[in-house]
Amino acid sequence: MPSTMLASLTTLRLGGPAGDVLQVADPGDWFELVRTIGDRQEDAPLTLGHGSNVIASDTGHEGTVAVMNTRGITVKRVDDDTVAVTIQAGHPLADLVQWAAAEHLAGIECLAGIPGTVGAAPVQNAGAYGQQVSDTLDHLTAWDWDMGRLRTLPAQACRLRHRDSRFKHDPGRWTILTVTFRLTRSPAAPISYQPLADELAVQAGARPPVSEVTAAVIANRHRRGLLLDLHGPDARQAGSVFLNPLVTATQAARWSAAGCPVHTDSDGQLRASAGWLLEHVGYRPGQKITDGVRCSERRTLTLTAHNGATATGFAQALADLDRQVERTTGIRFHPEPMRVGTWP
Repeated sequence: MPSTMLASLTTLRLGGPAGDVLQVADPGDWFELVRTIGDRQEDAPLTLGHGSNVIASDTGHEGTVAVMNTRGITVKRVDDDTVAVTIQAGHPLADLVQWAAAEHLAGIECLAGIPGTVGAAPVQNAGAYGQQVSDTLDHLTAWDWDMGRLRTLPAQACRLRHRDSRFKHDPGRWTILTVTFRLTRSPAAPISYQPLADELAVQAGARPPVSEVTAAVIANRHRRGLLLDLHGPDARQAGSVFLNPLVTATQAARWSAAGCPVHTDSDGQLRASAGWLLEHVGYRPGQKITDGVRCSERRTLTLTAHNGATATGFAQALADLDRQVERTTGIRFHPEPMRVGTWP
C-alpha cells in the first residue's frame, strides 16, 4: 500500500512519505491513538491540523502522523456578559471566528481569515490587526508526551508571547486537544490597528459591532492578498514566511526615516516590516526566487510553490532571502513556518 505523502497534508503541498497517518476525528479517538503509539513503542507523533504553517521535508516522516480533525464548540456561561467557549483542536479557526460573530461574542473577531485549526493557534499565538490568541485564552488541554498524561494548562502556563509559546519550542512534547476562550457579549474590542479603523471608517479606539469588524478584517485581508486561496495561482503557500524582525532603537530610527513601517509589538519590542525590507533589497510580488518558488502575485512576503518546487529548495529560498536582507540592512529574519519531518 503506497504511503501517504506529507504534501497531501500541507498547504504548500510539499513533503515526502509519512510512516502511518492516523485521522483523529472524534475526541475519543485520541486515547486509542495514544495506545497505538505505546504498543509500537514510538516517540510522540507528528501532529498536524491543516498544515498551513509548516514546511514538510522531502524525506518525510518515518513515524506516525496524527491529523487533528476533531470539531465542536461547547459554551459555558460565566456571568451575564461572559462565556467560556471550549473548542476541539481540529476545528477550523476561521469557522470559530464566524460563529462568534454570529453569536455577537467579542474577543477573537480580528482573527478572521487566519487559516489553520484552533489547536494550532496557541502554538504561534496567532494574531492580526492588534488582537491575538493570548488576549482571550483562558486555558487549554494538551497531551503531555513526556509525562504520558492529559494536562490542563492555564493561559499563563502557555508562555504566550508575540507569535511564540512554549509549544513552539518543544513541539515533540505537546499535542493540544481543546482550547478554551473567554468571550464577551459586547461590541468588538477597541480598534487599535489604524488600517482596520480606516477599513471601518471609524476612529481608533471605536468599538463597532463584532460582525462588522469580522467582515472588515476579511475584506482587508482579501485586498492585501492575505487570504489562503485554495484554487488561485498562489494556492500553494504557508502565509507570511518571515516574522516582522526585532530591531534596535537605532535600527528603528534609521529604517523608519527611510520609510520602513516600525511598530511596538505586544511584548513592547520594536519590530520592522519584513515585507518592506524584502522590497527594499529588490524583491517584488511575482518574482522568481528559485526553481518552483516565487513571491506571490500580490505580496512579496508570501512565497508560493509551483511545479519543480521542493521543500529543500523552499527552505533554501528562505535562507537566501534572510542572507540578502541581513547583508544589506544588518537585520536578521526568522522564518514563520515551522519545519516538520526529517531534515538533514
